[in-house]
Amino acid sequence: MLRSFSYPKFKSNKERVKYFLKLFDKNDSVLVLMWADPDAIASAFAIKKILQNRVSKITLSHINEIRRLNNQVMIQILKIPLKPFKKEFLLDHNKFILVDSQPTHREEFKEINFTAVIDHHPVTSDFSAPYIDIRPDYGATSTILYEYLKALRMSPNVYLATALIYGIKTDTDNFQKASQLQDVITFQRLFKKMNKHLLAKIEASDLRRSELKYFKTALENLKYLGNKAFTYLGKVSNPDVLVLVADFLNKVYDTSWVFVGGEYKKTLIVIVRCDGYRKDAGKLVSRVFKNLGKAGGHKEKARAEIPFEMMNIASEEFTTTTLIEIFKKYFTRK
Repeated sequence: MLRSFSYPKFKSNKERVKYFLKLFDKNDSVLVLMWADPDAIASAFAIKKILQNRVSKITLSHINEIRRLNNQVMIQILKIPLKPFKKEFLLDHNKFILVDSQPTHREEFKEINFTAVIDHHPVTSDFSAPYIDIRPDYGATSTILYEYLKALRMSPNVYLATALIYGIKTDTDNFQKASQLQDVITFQRLFKKMNKHLLAKIEASDLRRSELKYFKTALENLKYLGNKAFTYLGKVSNPDVLVLVADFLNKVYDTSWVFVGGEYKKTLIVIVRCDGYRKDAGKLVSRVFKNLGKAGGHKEKARAEIPFEMMNIASEEFTTTTLIEIFKKYFTRK
């Protein structure tokens, strides 16, 4: 079960933020860690604003390689100071914050003694921290961090407002997936402060020309099992292209499930999409790939990363039919 240090139940965001800030002082060097996606990046950016005049140093760092073009453009045009993670950072900082994730989500996080964990994903188990704020009912961690800013009466500048808007839009899929009234209210309040032209530039940067070939491969290999779409792309230069293909196929009429697979760095990546109505993509991939690798997600969106050495089939023999057979067992259960 989830273990945490004992701290009071908060009656308001103001009380919560006050408790959070007591964990830091002027002598602290703070490292904010994430698996970088728009929501995580925006949330870390907000923490920087909150703590920048309260600690001696604050570093925003990502453990994953940022390859998706939208995310690269977001970081560049919104001037977000992100750094790739280095183990030396653990020696250069004395306080650690994890955003939009939990210590059990990634091997890289498990050995770090986090001061604070702020997230909106389903609660996992067996970790502790002096401060934990996990709200699975929220559509985005960006919404939680905006509430922190609001409680502190801090107004986000254009760059931060635009980042938070984009974080909310991506994690709620433009409010098509589960979200709360708080997400909508936050969006409305930030809309007046953000720059629509900057946001449009970020959102329009989906694909490189070199990645168009993967859509051709996806359509050539596409197979249906009832209203479930499956396709396997083989080796890909960027795993995020699998997400783009899955989101594209998820728009096809009369398709209730989408399964897109590919190989990246000797690892099987599977992206799953569904409507979330009486379905749970996160639970499905966790069950199918239990103990084989990393697998989980939300009701509507999920991801699995399984080293091919853990599979009973060689990577060069893996096809769309293989992908169907893996999940078919689950759908044919009584």
